[in-house]
Amino acid sequence: QVQLVESGGGLVQAGGSLRLACAASGRTISSTAMAWFRQAPGKQRELVAGITSTTTNYADSVKGRFTISRDTPKNTVYLQMNSLKPEDTALYYCAARIWAPYPVYDYRGQGTQVTVSS
Repeated sequence: QVQLVESGGGLVQAGGSLRLACAASGRTISSTAMAWFRQAPGKQRELVAGITSTTTNYADSVKGRFTISRDTPKNTVYLQMNSLKPEDTALYYCAARIWAPYPVYDYRGQGTQVTVSS
């Protein structure tokens, strides 16, 4: 069983930065496809960024501002968020593709709230 625990969310002013962390336990995620999603009230869930053993990908809305990375010894995936905008306000959660076929992610954490004030 894989557990994912997010941290690093909070309240920040527009233009500021936050770094989210997703710590995994129960399985090494060094080569696992991982992703960050976000969901704001009344909006559809959005895939913000993904990382595999060879690639990263980003939603157009965050390209150039967000960076996803992996720290293998810490079994943790990060999302560095810069130049934050009020429209980035959402619940952010990480997800892992352990057994499911592409493009499904079959494990997710509880999420961490990000609020960007204008």
